[in-house]
Amino acid sequence: MTHLLRTLAPLLAAESKAEAPAAGVEAGDLEQAVWLRLLERLRDDDAPTHPADWLRRAVRAEARRARRAALRERPYRGEEADEARDATPESTALTTERRRAVRAAVRRTPGHCPRLLTAMLDPTDPTYREIAGELGISQGSLGPMRSRCLGCLRRMLAAEVPATTPRGRVRETDRWTR
Repeated sequence: MTHLLRTLAPLLAAESKAEAPAAGVEAGDLEQAVWLRLLERLRDDDAPTHPADWLRRAVRAEARRARRAALRERPYRGEEADEARDATPESTALTTERRRAVRAAVRRTPGHCPRLLTAMLDPTDPTYREIAGELGISQGSLGPMRSRCLGCLRRMLAAEVPATTPRGRVRETDRWTR
């Protein structure tokens, strides 16, 4: 096994170095993920019959996985720092307007939603236990209430977003008249 690992190391390094920039990951991270996949296969007694070919395919598969993950992932902490660094007057105005619109929509939500959503938007990022204590409700009912409130907020904000085309959405009856 050590001979296999020693033999494949230069190939893996070269393949990872070639695929990493397009995947938006470090070559070392890509290498590590492929080594892990290989070791898992060896542990399951499922050694590849053509290790070099398998390694090339595995590097490309891990690169695709990293690209897909990068499309789904969004930064959580430090978001304001990134915005401040790239801030232009226009982007600052748009960000401020977007936050104002969200805060205004939060205030218009029904029932306990304004207090719940305001607590969730708190920059200190309180835990469910802290939010439940602040609102005087059980922690178990916080999740379903949060889902309802976010759904209400989503519908309110969707109604305020202008149509992407000049004509707006096509109604079912309009499809047949064109």
